[in-house]
Amino acid sequence: GGPAPRPGQEVSVKVLGALEDGGLVERDPRLTFVPGHGDVVQALELGVPTMQPGEVSFFLAAFPYGYGRPGSRRCARREPDVPPEAPLLFEVTLLEVRDDPDLQRLPPAARLRLGAQRRERGNFHFARGDFAAALRSYRLALRALD
Repeated sequence: GGPAPRPGQEVSVKVLGALEDGGLVERDPRLTFVPGHGDVVQALELGVPTMQPGEVSFFLAAFPYGYGRPGSRRCARREPDVPPEAPLLFEVTLLEVRDDPDLQRLPPAARLRLGAQRRERGNFHFARGDFAAALRSYRLALRALD
């Protein structure tokens, strides 16, 4: 289906994530992110760049590559919580690979949304004690707003 994503390219994937008992914890028909920016769990950060467009892959992720030691609470969503230290199985379809958009050409509202999304991801990493990943996300947020 074409070449694998190169560093800095944006990808769109269809993703399903499940616990060992089959409980669905992640469902997104079109998740868009730039690998290496820390916007998704490490299983996707590491696995998706090895894929080609149209490819379907299964990633069995130990807890450090999923939601980590603390798991995840998703009170505002219908998906169940991810228990602490839970391994996950992801089914991922690489839908599209494209160059990351030029931030300077995005409209202000889109840049604000992107900055807020990256700040929230930084807060997620910070709460888990992953300060290097938090700092990377905060820098990306600033870059979107600069």
